[in-house]
Amino acid sequence: MSGTFVGMPAFPKAAHDAVNNPTLRGNLRHATHTIRAKRAKAVSEVSDWAALREAGKQIKDHTLRHLDRYLVQLEESVTRAGGTVHWAADADEANRIVTGLVKATGESEVVKVKSMATQEIGLNEALEAEGIHAYETDLAELIVQLGKDRPSHILVPAIHRNRGEIRDIFAREMSAWGRPAPDGLTDTPAELAEAARLHLREKFLRAKVGISGANFMVAETGTLVVVESEGNGRMCLTLPETLISVVGIEKIVPTWQDLEVFLQTLPRSSTAERMNPYTSMWTGTTDAQTADGPRTFHLVLLDNGRTDTLADQVGRQALRCIRCSACLNVCPVYERAGGHAYGSVYPGPIGAILSPQLRGTASEIDASLPYASSLCGACYEVCPVAIDIPEVLVHLRERVAQGGQVTRQGTKVVLKPAKGHAAERAAMRAARWALSHPGALRTGQRLASRTRRLHPRALPGPGKAWTGSRDLPAVPAEPFRDWWQRTQGGKENGK
Repeated sequence: MSGTFVGMPAFPKAAHDAVNNPTLRGNLRHATHTIRAKRAKAVSEVSDWAALREAGKQIKDHTLRHLDRYLVQLEESVTRAGGTVHWAADADEANRIVTGLVKATGESEVVKVKSMATQEIGLNEALEAEGIHAYETDLAELIVQLGKDRPSHILVPAIHRNRGEIRDIFAREMSAWGRPAPDGLTDTPAELAEAARLHLREKFLRAKVGISGANFMVAETGTLVVVESEGNGRMCLTLPETLISVVGIEKIVPTWQDLEVFLQTLPRSSTAERMNPYTSMWTGTTDAQTADGPRTFHLVLLDNGRTDTLADQVGRQALRCIRCSACLNVCPVYERAGGHAYGSVYPGPIGAILSPQLRGTASEIDASLPYASSLCGACYEVCPVAIDIPEVLVHLRERVAQGGQVTRQGTKVVLKPAKGHAAERAAMRAARWALSHPGALRTGQRLASRTRRLHPRALPGPGKAWTGSRDLPAVPAEPFRDWWQRTQGGKENGK
């Protein structure tokens, strides 16, 4: 299986294939139900959870409104602390910057902290094309990489795999990437974790370059923050001499006081822990040979569609996301379809609103994502920064139906009509005209009432699937207009 999502079918086709995989559905059901139960318990322990949620929302909204100012402040703070800031407008530019920085060190391999931003831009593939090997060190990301697979969850990328599958991947693939799996490896969690630890240890000790993302960036000090549960992040952030961090521009918080809110809400929403086992923070570089931390630090600030998303007054709330994955674990659609069906590194409800905004809705997969939801609202209820995902889904559906794909031609922004929605738009225009002309509406209703005996019991064409499991409502014996005139007409005339 390819490591990228290029060329994947639209969500309905991908989901149809996924729901017919009983192993996948079993893995997802067990994992999501376990995580959601633990999260609910962890959140219930906090008496001021609603206040923390609102505070997180307000901090994020304030930062997004003043993002230009805080980005400049962050650049000044990072530079003052000894780091170097690079600006990347899109994925290609970010990949060129990072590849050039690694090649400048003379190294041919890097160790990586789990990073959604680097997956978003396809950094591993870009490095591989230049002869640079990128080794994922997060356990789940390691499983995905060794299995030549794709991530299917924000927090647990290998959630679609069970222990037996993981054992087989380790036994089959580890030797080609470094230290082989121990002989007689079983599928017990302890043995699998130990095999991964032994495999990665030599890479940690050998690597001179580390690559990370960041959960947060503090504008006032230039501090970057990574939270994780395994300790691999701490190794990647402190052992290599050169550290390169690729971070989306929306990950800024203004002050350390703001950071305090998210260090309470993120662990409880994601791993159902009261606090993260490893919270690594670094500011700039270190000069001492014996001190922890990199001696060269580069920060690559990634736009890649975020500025365009920020311009949408409804859709911009997706940029509040702190990547906790709580929405995935309660989503009935994700639980049955799995993450791969979304065709993006951002699966589930947040992916259904984030990917079409970052990438546009020109492709079949992105145009289908706003419809990958039942609009049940469970995602909004658990979101720690109160993103109204159902509202954004409906907003994006309207954009898709109206053909609202925004493209750039030089300095001009062009609205490009979508294909395949001409019949729907024509029907809506006809309905609008009829509803604004009462006389024509009455005439049409009278004509329609004469066809009552011809109404079918099942819908033809595409509607056949709907009526295959539902009965069409029975047609009343008398049209509403006739009933009203017969029973209420005299009252309206004062009789």
